Amino acid sequence: MIKSKNEIEIPKVTFHKNGNLLIVASPTSSKNDFDFYEGKWKLHNRKLKTKLDNCTEWIEFESTQEMYRVLNGIGNIDNYLATFDGIPFEGMSVRLFNPKTKLWSIYWADSNEGVLQPSVVGSFEKDIAHFFTKDNFNGKDILVVFCWDIRDKENPIWSQAFSTDKGETWEWNWYMYFSKFDKK
Repeated sequence: MIKSKNEIEIPKVTFHKNGNLLIVASPTSSKNDFDFYEGKWKLHNRKLKTKLDNCTEWIEFESTQEMYRVLNGIGNIDNYLATFDGIPFEGMSVRLFNPKTKLWSIYWADSNEGVLQPSVVGSFEKDIAHFFTKDNFNGKDILVVFCWDIRDKENPIWSQAFSTDKGETWEWNWYMYFSKFDKK
């Protein structure tokens, strides 16, 4: 298993015979996994300046995010707001819980592209979650993992990594450190 900077192991990636990812929900997966996340958050972002080219330079910036539940609790939506080089940026995540498979699917779209990206799929194992997908980045086939660390539910951490070798090695390229807005 590969560890992130916060020492969370990425589970070994397995594939079906047809090449698709084989993702099985953890026994503890539930529609309540993201309940901690409802509300308004301040985020400190730490993002690699460039991805998959041995970059070691990190860009740090602040943003905000607000999440609310939909579909009687089996889904949620968040809005991510930041400014890059003086230009407003907005992203949106849509998360859906499948009660039959007990897997979450997370979709992303942003104001730069206006396209719903392929979903990352996975579940929480207690207070750690991993979500995976196959994708393409700059002409390279990659695997993507999102990791949620909610051991401290008042200060969760989201992180993202890419792999060009089917999950043997990973490059962590984005961390978001969350803190709740004061409830005044």
